[in-house]
Amino acid sequence: MNPIIKNLLAVVAGVVVGMIVNMSLIKLGMKIIPPPEGVDVLDPQSMKEGIHLFTPKNFLFPFLAHALGTLFGAFITVRLAATHHMKLALGIGLWFLFGGFVMVLMVPGPTWFSALDLLGAYFPMAFLGGKIAGGNRPTTLKINPTILDS
Repeated sequence: MNPIIKNLLAVVAGVVVGMIVNMSLIKLGMKIIPPPEGVDVLDPQSMKEGIHLFTPKNFLFPFLAHALGTLFGAFITVRLAATHHMKLALGIGLWFLFGGFVMVLMVPGPTWFSALDLLGAYFPMAFLGGKIAGGNRPTTLKINPTILDS
């Protein structure tokens, strides 16, 4: 398969897997640590109006969702990519960082959480996911044996 196509598909797969992990952890977190009474976490306006009711424990699963979604997304991308492994892993981090930044603008939370989330959940986890997946492995060069016969 063409390396460019393979890399593109790897990035798409990484984004999809990262989003699935993210949303799964958000949903799990709402069951384990329910939001404050009267706050609908799926409605940005409700979140804006009720964010002052949240305690630090309410931010645990959103942070884990962002961090682990990015980690798994980068891991999958690196495992499937043909070349540029760490660049693609960090690209996944950038993708999810953009989403985190948009979320911070839509639903302003406590400054400590926004800083922790934007600085700790995206690029560090993308780098770690890339490293765990073997992101610095050399790209193998395939030589067509028929070329050597001429």
